[in-house]
Amino acid sequence: MKDTLTQALETALATLVADGRVPADHGVSVEVSRARDREHGDFASNLAMQLAKPARSKPRDLAEALTAAMPEVPGLASTEIAGPGFINFRLAADARTQVLGHIAERAGDFGRSNAGGGRPVQVEFVSANPTGPLHVGHGRGAAFGATVADLLDFSGYDVTREYYVNDAGRQMNILAVSVWMRYLERHGVELPFPANGYRGDYIYPVADTLTRHIGDRGVHPAADVTRDLPPDEPDGGDKETYIDALVTRARDLLGEALWDEFFEGGLNAILEDIRDDLREFGVEYQCWFSERSLADSGAIDAAVEDLQARGALYEQDGALWFRSSDFGDDKDRVVRRENGDYTYFASDIAYHREKFQRGFDRVINIWGADHHGYVPRVRAALQALGLEADRLDVLLVQFAILYRGGERLPMSTRAGQFVTLRELRDEVGSDAARFFYVQRRCDQHLDFDLDLAKSQSNDNPMYYIQYAHARISSVLRTAGERGHQPAAAQADGLAERLVEPHEDELLDRLDRFPEVVAAAAQACEPHQIAQYLRELAGGFHTYYNAVPFLNAGDDELIRARLALVTGIKQVLGNGLRLLGVHAPEQM
Repeated sequence: MKDTLTQALETALATLVADGRVPADHGVSVEVSRARDREHGDFASNLAMQLAKPARSKPRDLAEALTAAMPEVPGLASTEIAGPGFINFRLAADARTQVLGHIAERAGDFGRSNAGGGRPVQVEFVSANPTGPLHVGHGRGAAFGATVADLLDFSGYDVTREYYVNDAGRQMNILAVSVWMRYLERHGVELPFPANGYRGDYIYPVADTLTRHIGDRGVHPAADVTRDLPPDEPDGGDKETYIDALVTRARDLLGEALWDEFFEGGLNAILEDIRDDLREFGVEYQCWFSERSLADSGAIDAAVEDLQARGALYEQDGALWFRSSDFGDDKDRVVRRENGDYTYFASDIAYHREKFQRGFDRVINIWGADHHGYVPRVRAALQALGLEADRLDVLLVQFAILYRGGERLPMSTRAGQFVTLRELRDEVGSDAARFFYVQRRCDQHLDFDLDLAKSQSNDNPMYYIQYAHARISSVLRTAGERGHQPAAAQADGLAERLVEPHEDELLDRLDRFPEVVAAAAQACEPHQIAQYLRELAGGFHTYYNAVPFLNAGDDELIRARLALVTGIKQVLGNGLRLLGVHAPEQM
């Protein structure tokens, strides 16, 4: 009805423009909103007040002209002009139940739209370094990113879900040398584990696999490994200097071919674990993009050459710098070090250049909040390359802090002290994890209460919503056993039977679902869906406790109410599925 009223007002406005009452260049867009106070009607528009200045006319006079020029709108009971020139619309009683017909007709597609018009959008999310299992912090980005992508898909965009695999650089070298250390340990070589290595137990299975694959070909005496190395942190040295020296020693002793075995062994094992973990979490990708492919394809060289040709680079102290401060960044950035190696930033420039070369209309990066300082430099690079920086949206996801029994749990990937996403799923289930992660705005800190997520109570919002869906399923099963079937959603007389205030409120809430989906997709805010579902579930539970469904004494009234709850069940299911949460038939 909102769309229908908008179209009717657009037709009326076109008539006023044709008649000369309103100039063609008025610059006003037609907007219809839900009325804040239902006593004043169901919908309202301030179009007349918006047109008053360009039309040089009184708002109330314009409101009268607009309403007179509107075509007939089925289901509209009255149009009223209020205050300085608001146009209020009041629906006929039978128009309120039309939503049940729309729900029945579209079923799982109710709420879906073609607002995106098939425009290509890339959503890149998680993209955690493949140096260890995903932890609960990554889980929030996974749930949020997957839901944003699903919302955009449901709203008619052509969505590509992408994971950027950081499979090059120093962190991967540290992973490889950590695997080598555990491999040596398995072969009885006693060495102190580097302070800056990856200590998690997940390294041992990788080392064991390599032992089966290469035998003892990578074994070297402890003296050869540590000879002339600088001191590590426990011995008063610098852990960064030590780990870099250890990587160099490992490559020298192993040779490039055997070093690659450890590098690829660690990368592939952990990346496959990440893939499985995300798949079990209901998160799938169309593209896993390799950072190394940028160098192999010459994309980094090409991006740097492009910037050089545009005069956006300069040399200083042997390094190559990007003039990012000329494009809004707080300082210039190095893209190539003195030793000739490209920086991580150079790879990111090439990656984002490549994204736009693939033809995406909109690029959405979902990053951890600790990457906030990176946003201005990436935007600066896009501007310097002559690309439209406003086509890039960066959504920052705040940290998720895990609590059990009121106590905060630790999270340190390097030290191996963290709760993995897999452990979280095993404890609370994927449904609870997915829901709890998206029930707040992504830029708000999240305290994840394990005890609450596992509880079967009304305080647990996911349980509360799922229970509403299961409760309706139970009502419909019992009704069927007693010989009652829901009335057809398009049946005549529903409006005369569904007259309780609870029913009017529920019908109105059902009618809002497509609008909520559209708003959530446009703003990339899944929490709007979570909030809507909680309100709808709350409305149903209140209705269930206040109104007899199967003992009303009137078969037609029972059938009408069953039609209403059938619609509620469908919308609850649609919303839960958008959040990656199951809609159970019984609990």
